[in-house]
Amino acid sequence: MKIIIEDIGPDEEEEIIIRCREVDEPVLQLVNGLKLKKEKLTVRNADKILQIDPGEIYYIEAVDNRVFLYMRSSVYETKLKLYELERRFEGTDFFRVSKSVILNLARVENFYPGFNGRFEALMKNGERVAISRQYVPALKRKLSI
Repeated sequence: MKIIIEDIGPDEEEEIIIRCREVDEPVLQLVNGLKLKKEKLTVRNADKILQIDPGEIYYIEAVDNRVFLYMRSSVYETKLKLYELERRFEGTDFFRVSKSVILNLARVENFYPGFNGRFEALMKNGERVAISRQYVPALKRKLSI
């Protein structure tokens, strides 16, 4: 694979061209990862409204018709629905692990088998997230185990 990086002028638009024989899963992940890096999410925390980088999210949880984004040491609320975020992050490291939780696999330290066929994810910030047994087979496929 050959990689070429060119400097452009300040008035030129950035452009990425991918030339490949086949648009396979690794190519789609690359494209979705690039899109995710440019994207920001608008969130709120108490009286503040700010934009965050989705890659900094550890997991997303829906509770009582509200959606919360859990970061390393803070929690933000978004107006987006869980299914909207799942669609937006399709093909990235975000993965649905229960009816109410989407996990950022890039922020997982370890997975542990749990009770009754469930799994548990230990996040890099020390939090634990339960993985519903109905999502375990898809998770294993995603992780190639």
